[in-house]
Amino acid sequence: MEPSEIAHKNIRITGRVQGVGFRYAARNEATALGIKGFVRNLPNGDVYMEAEGTLTQLEDYVSWCHEGPVRAVIRNVDVYDGDVMNFEGFKIR
Repeated sequence: MEPSEIAHKNIRITGRVQGVGFRYAARNEATALGIKGFVRNLPNGDVYMEAEGTLTQLEDYVSWCHEGPVRAVIRNVDVYDGDVMNFEGFKIR
């Protein structure tokens, strides 16, 4: 894969990640990095994201996911490759 090629990552974050502004912070960080995709809360209290960008952008984004917003407590970040969906922008779902 070339450094400029677009890749897709499925990201699941566990911990105290709902009710702490995680989705809004995730969207802001994604927009700042040029990441496209979406973020949503899951019924079990986790947060799920699909993110697309260059490998460098995605590495930076996944690093941010390990920190999250100030009030979040991140227990685990699972990252899986996925098929590129060519998202437009980054949405909160």
